Amino acid sequence: MPQDSNIFLSLGKPVKDEYGRLIGEVTSFAVKPHGVVEHVYIRRNDGNFIKYPVGNIKFNGSEVVYLSDIKTETAIFCDQIPLIWRKSQALKELYEKKKISPEVYEDLHSSFEGALNQLKTEAQALLERINKEIERCVKEIRELNYALVHLEVEHEIGEVDNTSYQMAFSTIQECLKRANMEKADLEGLRSKLSNILLGETIPRPFGKETVEVPSPMAPTLPEPPVIVYVKEAGGSSV
Repeated sequence: MPQDSNIFLSLGKPVKDEYGRLIGEVTSFAVKPHGVVEHVYIRRNDGNFIKYPVGNIKFNGSEVVYLSDIKTETAIFCDQIPLIWRKSQALKELYEKKKISPEVYEDLHSSFEGALNQLKTEAQALLERINKEIERCVKEIRELNYALVHLEVEHEIGEVDNTSYQMAFSTIQECLKRANMEKADLEGLRSKLSNILLGETIPRPFGKETVEVPSPMAPTLPEPPVIVYVKEAGGSSV
């Protein structure tokens, strides 16, 4: 795959995450001898200088967007696990049709099973990381809601003037929007990966129907209730 020609034009450009949060700026690149960029060096807002794989960075003209490891890894697992499962099923069908010998079948079947189990173990670890990130988002949303209520109270009693209130209100609402977007994305990734691990849905190649495989149980991952306070800027009631 040819590399994006906008990579070197991004030097010095700000880097944001998928939800618009500013992460830092592009400062340099790690380039292989044959000219392919392997990593991007970013000076983060906290002052740290960190190297990221180029696959996690999306270059779109003057915009540079950081894609999370969780999203890219989920996509890989959701592609590789069904692929190996289909190969294992195809191998079994060939054996049943007596197109391959028992020795070859056992050898390849063992190989496929080992690879599939390894992927499932790694995917389960990723699922735990996703759950922790969702918990982080829930806590952030809760704190933002408390911040909004406290702002409303101080504005109501006259401690915060209208101009400051409106600026703070807009900032909190923007943060709430981003946190809720991230939480929704993470929940979508969790659902997709859980279904793959549980064997509920195994995608088939293009042009073939999806195979539904019975699952022993559905994932039970309850979410705590979250209340989002939304109001027009300029009002003063909670």
